[in-house]
Parts: sequence; C-alpha cells; structure tokens
Amino acid sequence: MDNYAIADNFALLAKLIDIHADDSFKAKSYSSAAFTIDKLPSQLSGLPEEKIFAIKGIGQAIGKKILEQLQTGRLSALDEYVLKTPAGIFELLKIKGLGPKKISTVWKELGIESMGELLYACEENRLLLYKGFGAKTQQNIQEAIQFLMACKGSYLYSQIEDFSIQFTERLKKEFPKNKFEITGDLKRHAEVIHKLEWVTDAPIEELRTSFTEQKYETSITGETLWAKGLENVSLEFHQTDEKTFISKTFERNSSLEFLTAWKEKYGSNQDESFLQEEQIFKKNGLPFIPPFLRETAGILDLAGKNSLPEVIQLKDVRGIIHTHSDWSDGGDTIEAMALGAIAKSMEFLVISDHSQSAFYANGLYPNRIKAQHQLIDELNEKYKPFRIFKSIESDILNDGNLDYPDDILSSFDLVITSVHSNLKMTEEKAMGRLLKAISNPYTTILGHMTGRLLLSRNGYPVDHQKIIDACAEHNVVIELNAHSRRLDMDWRHIPNAIEKGVLISIDPDAHAVDAFEDIKYGVLVAQKGGLTAKNNLSSFTLNEFEAFLEKQRSKRH
Repeated sequence: MDNYAIADNFALLAKLIDIHADDSFKAKSYSSAAFTIDKLPSQLSGLPEEKIFAIKGIGQAIGKKILEQLQTGRLSALDEYVLKTPAGIFELLKIKGLGPKKISTVWKELGIESMGELLYACEENRLLLYKGFGAKTQQNIQEAIQFLMACKGSYLYSQIEDFSIQFTERLKKEFPKNKFEITGDLKRHAEVIHKLEWVTDAPIEELRTSFTEQKYETSITGETLWAKGLENVSLEFHQTDEKTFISKTFERNSSLEFLTAWKEKYGSNQDESFLQEEQIFKKNGLPFIPPFLRETAGILDLAGKNSLPEVIQLKDVRGIIHTHSDWSDGGDTIEAMALGAIAKSMEFLVISDHSQSAFYANGLYPNRIKAQHQLIDELNEKYKPFRIFKSIESDILNDGNLDYPDDILSSFDLVITSVHSNLKMTEEKAMGRLLKAISNPYTTILGHMTGRLLLSRNGYPVDHQKIIDACAEHNVVIELNAHSRRLDMDWRHIPNAIEKGVLISIDPDAHAVDAFEDIKYGVLVAQKGGLTAKNNLSSFTLNEFEAFLEKQRSKRH
C-alpha cells in the first residue's frame, strides 16, 4: 500500500468514528495521522519499522496500524466500522458542506441513510430544526445533492421534462428541414427516466457529426444513434423515413408487452403511411390509446370493447389535500397556503401538519392543535365559501396505533395516517402496522403506502392486495402521493383499487405553496393506472367532500 491509500484509510476511519459519535480523541488522532502520512516525502513501505515509529506525530498505536496495513493490505479497525455503517452513509460523505458531525445528526436524529432521503428532508425544511443547520446550509446541501445526483444519469420525470422540451426545440433549430418527435418513457409518463428518445428523419451520420463536434460521446447501432454530453443524459435517436415516421413513433411510444400483443392481433404497420398515430388505431377499429396507457396487453381488450377509461386531467382536481404549514415543517403560513389554493381556483384545502411523534418535523402537541384549529376557524370565516379543513398526518407507531388518543383524533375533520419511522421492516411487520392503522375508525386516508423515495429508497414490502382489501372493508382512501420523488401508491395497483371500490386521493404533500405544482405529476402517473375523476377524492367538489366526511364520521359510531 502506498502512503495515499494508508492516509485515506485513516481519514475515513476518523470520519466514521465521528459519525458514530464514538471516541473523539481517537478520531482526531487518526485524522492527524492521515495528514502527516499524506505529506511524507518517502513511502512508508520502504522504511524500517523503527523509522516509522520515529516519525513525528506517529506514536505506537498509529505505528502498529500502519504496519498492519503494509503487511495485510487491511485496517481491521476501519473494517469494523464499515460493517456497522449503512452503505448510503458513505454517499453522504461526498456532499460538499456536510461533515461527519452533521452526517451523524441526520443519521441518528432523522434516520436518513441516503442522498435521496436527505434531499427530501431538505425540501421539507427538516434540517432547520437541528443545531448547526441554518437556511443557507440547508440550501447548499440541497444544491450539492442535486448536482451529485444529476451525475448518475437517471432522472425523475419532473427533473427531465423541461430539459426534453428545450432539447427538442434545439434539435429543430439545428435541423430545420427535419422532424423530431419525443417518444419512449417520457411520452408514457414513466416515474423515472433513464434515457430520452426521439424518432427523426434526420440523416443519422449528420446527427452524429453534429453531436461529435459538440464533444458528445456517440455510437450507432443499425438505425439508432446514441449520444451523451455534459448533461449526462442518454439520448437515443431512431432514424426513419417520412413514410414510416408515424409507425416508428407508435412503436417507440409503446411498451414491449403492449407492442407484442398488438402485433399478434393486428400485425405490423410498416407497410402503410400514416399522418398521425390515431389513424393506426382507426384502421384497426379501435379508439385511440394514448401512450401512457400502452403498458399492458390488457388495455387492448378494453379498447376492443370501447371501454377505455376517461382518465383524470389536471383541471379535474378541485381541492388540495395533504399540506404542511409553518406550524410543523412547512415553509408557508396557513393563510398563505389558503391564498395559494384560492389562486388556483381550488374549492378547499386540507391542512395536515405532522403529529406529535414527528418531533423531527416540529409535530403538533395537543395544546398547539387547539390553537391551530382556532386560527383555521378565523380563516374560514375570512375566506368563505372557500374552506380549510382541519387534518393531521398522524404517525403510525410501531404497534400500528396512531399517536393521539381518540378524543384528540375526533377533533379533526379527517386524519391521514402514515409511517415515518423505523422503515426497515419485514413484510409481516409492515403489514401488521398498516392493517391496524387502516382498521382505526379515525383513519380517513392511508398516506404514501410504501414509504418509497424514487431513485433513493425502496419502500418497505407490502401485500398490495391485502392493503386494498382492508381499505375497502374500512372505507379508507389510499393516497397517491404526488411528490415526484414518491408517487406512492404505485400506479400499477390503481385498477385493482378501483375494482374494489377504493377511492384514490392525488395529494401533493406540499410543504409550501409552490409545491402545489406537484399535483401534476400525481395526475400523470394516475393516468397510467386509468384513474378517473370520480375515483379521485381530491376531484370532489366542496359539497361532495363535506358529504364524504360526514359519511366517514358515521363509521366511528
């Protein structure tokens, strides 16, 4: 081992000791040793043992650990710490401005073990509640994470959408005589985008030359050009001619399962020229199936029966459910949230701040709940007929109970129940917690069912069928959390919920007024699941929503 590797080991060991909040004296000693070794003019491997121990700043304990590394290539003390440290913690060490002490805080106090989780916490203003984390520090951490995550090459739909539009316009300006049609996962509203695809009639070699001149990596396979530049986005261009342009677009806008089933039933479209995709469906006696529904073979059966769902649109959302104000970890006042909803022509707003167990989010204790409800009454009088509903996002505790007694729960118009702590669970444990919470008569909506954070954290395992059945039995709504990093429940289970008569609620989980925009991403994935406005709670009118809550109250007696 050379000096740099040995120094790196000591430096990492010092950081891990601080992260675990262990012996700070040892941490400083190892950090100092790393600095000393890094600056040595000659390699330790070429020195006799007595000279290693004689180096200023290297005592007996450090000297022995140097010899251990020279002889075995390992540092056992470091290995022990690595084994008891979650893998995601090492990612956090890459974040500029986030030292070991701060990492220790976010891990031990907030349970954060990955970049994505930390980014989500920044977006919810969670870090501001802890010593050493001011608004500027939180913003710097957020920007550093966004930069690092962009380097991985996979993006949330919300992160890549604007880029795809701008890049398409750029292509049309560079090749004004040619057509470029965005296709693929983006057109099908996929939650995560790993590549952007276009169908084009531009000559593939001309495209390649243009990208090469702009310092892009490129390769050609058949009639497909792959390119990647500084944006770190994989770009694919499927070249075709004018006659087959629409047929190729149809294929690239369809999943493999859908396309295979289509070809078995209707054959290939390559022999004919079409002006738009709708003509392909009309030719085969079918209504137009939009790309976001072209995921499964089953949608063809519905189309054949002329039974395609009239999917929800953004304009169908009439109320904003699941929001956090500055009473817990939100960034805006309740009045500002209400005015933001009114500006969007919404009929109602549901304020659902965090509950008392969520100490990390400044959760509400009973005395603060009473004061908040008084404020909401005053605002309702001021802004009627618009209405603010009193809610809470009540933590589902380890045993499945909610974290308020019934007399407190009864003071809310509705209760959203969610798991926020101890997320590392077996399916048996997760199901026990969720099913008990669902059976609680005060549970109105089950929030973000699996706790997943896309590109950051897998959700805890659940049996979706049993969850849906339980919600049907207890008249509980299932949230589709519209935050683009959650989109939880997964859209693939929406058809089953609809079949069982379970309402879905597209909710932004907004921590500020500008986060109301996230509703759009919930709508886009809900469309993939065939959700209609009548099956979505946040599409209810104010009168319908009040009637729904009255019916919910009756189940408590």
